Amino acid sequence: MMASSKGKLVDRIRDRTACITVVGLGRVGLPTAAVFAGAGYQVTGADVKKDRVNAIALSKGLQIGEPGIANVIRKSVRRKNLTATTDVLEAAKQADVVIICVQTPATHDKLTNLTHLREACQAIGQGLAKHKLIIVESTVPPGTTKNLVATTLQEKSGLKCGEDFWLACCPETMAPGRFLKEFVENPRIIGGYDEESAYIACELLKRVTKTEIALTDCTTAEVSKLVGNTFRDVNIAFANELALICEQIGVDVKEVIRLATMHPRTRNIHQPGPGVGGPCLIKDPYLLLQSVKKRGFRSRVIRSSRELNNEMPHHIVDLSVTALREIHKDPEGARIAVLGVAYKGDIDDATASPAVEIIKKLKRMGSDVVVFDPYCGETFGAIRAGSIEEATKGSDCIIIVTDHKMFTGMKLSEVKALMNRNPIIVDSRRILNPKEVVKQGFRYLGIGYIAS
Repeated sequence: MMASSKGKLVDRIRDRTACITVVGLGRVGLPTAAVFAGAGYQVTGADVKKDRVNAIALSKGLQIGEPGIANVIRKSVRRKNLTATTDVLEAAKQADVVIICVQTPATHDKLTNLTHLREACQAIGQGLAKHKLIIVESTVPPGTTKNLVATTLQEKSGLKCGEDFWLACCPETMAPGRFLKEFVENPRIIGGYDEESAYIACELLKRVTKTEIALTDCTTAEVSKLVGNTFRDVNIAFANELALICEQIGVDVKEVIRLATMHPRTRNIHQPGPGVGGPCLIKDPYLLLQSVKKRGFRSRVIRSSRELNNEMPHHIVDLSVTALREIHKDPEGARIAVLGVAYKGDIDDATASPAVEIIKKLKRMGSDVVVFDPYCGETFGAIRAGSIEEATKGSDCIIIVTDHKMFTGMKLSEVKALMNRNPIIVDSRRILNPKEVVKQGFRYLGIGYIAS
C-alpha cells in the first residue's frame, strides 16, 4: 500500500475530519461513540436494535449506568456530529474508520458466541473500500482478529488486509460507571495486524486518550485483555478460599489480609466476597482457555478458580441457613431481606450477579425473599422493596450481597426494631463493623468471619 494513502488517513485522523462508524451500541459501543463524537469526529453509531438507534436519535443515553454519557450524546447530536442507523453496511461504506464493539457472550458450554462479530464483519466487508482502518474493541478469544475478522473482511471485500486496508485490535478495559474517565485515563493496548495498522490505530487513540499506548501484535493484545481479568478472578478465588479457611480456624480474614499485605511482596491480595459477576470476569478466563482447548491443555489454576468463585453464592446461603437454624428458625417460611442485586457497588448492572444464585436457592428452600437495590430494578423473582426499611420489616435475616455505599450507613438500631426477634446479618461484602453489629443485638456472620 502506498505510503501516501496511509498519510492521508492519518492526516484526516489528526485534523478530526475522518468519519468513524461504531458497530454495536451496547455497554462498550455507545460510550465509545460518545467519546469520539465528543472529541469532534463525525460519528455514526450502527446497531441492529432499533431501541439503541432511537436512543441516540432522541439525544438520550441508553440505561447503561454511565454518568455523563447522556449529556455528551445530547451535545453531539445537537452539533450534528453523532447520528445512528440500523444499516451497518451503509454506515461502514461511509466511514474511514470502523470500530467493532459487538457483544461476544459466553455459551452454556463456556465457549464464545461469535455470531454477532461474524455478522458485523460480513456487513463491514461488503462495504469495505481501500484505505480504511478497522478496529476490534470487542473481547475475543486469542487469534480471532487475525483469523475470523481478517479472513471475513478479505472474503467479503476481495481486498487484502495489510495492503488494501488496515486492521487492529484495541481491547476495552473500562469499568462500568467510569467509562468516560477511564477511556481517557487508562493505558491502552493496540495490537496491529501489521505495524502500519498499529501505527494508524495509535494515531486515532492519541486524539482521545491522555496516557500510555502500547503497541503489539493483535493476538498478543487479545491475550493481554483476557489475562488481566483472569488474574483478578484467580486472585479473588484465592481470597475466597482464604476466607473459608479463616472461618474454620476462627480468625478474621480481613485482619489476616491487612497484615499479609503490609509486606511489599504481598500487597496485591484481593478481598473475598459472595462470588464474581459482571460481563467480563466470569467469561474471560474461559476465553483464554478456549484458545488451547484443542491442544489438550489442562487448566490447574484458572478453571479451579472459576469453580470456587461460582460456589461462593451457595456458601453465603449456607451461612444464612446455619444462622437461622441456630435460632430454631426453619429456612422454609423465613423472611430474608437481600440488600443489593447489582454485581458490584454503586452501579445498576446485575449481569451474572452472585445475587442470582443466592435468591434462587433461598426461594427453592421456601424462604420469603425481599430485595432492595437503590440502583438496579432486577429482583430475580424475589419481591421488590422500595427502601431498606421496607425490605427489612418483619425479616429474620439480612444478606448484604452488593457493597453499595448507602448500605454502610444503615442505622442498625432502627433496622433491628423492624425485624423479628433474634435478627441476623450475613455480610458477604464485609462492609459493616462486626463488633458494632453485635453490639446492636444482631447475630453477625461475614465472609471469612463469624462472630462468637
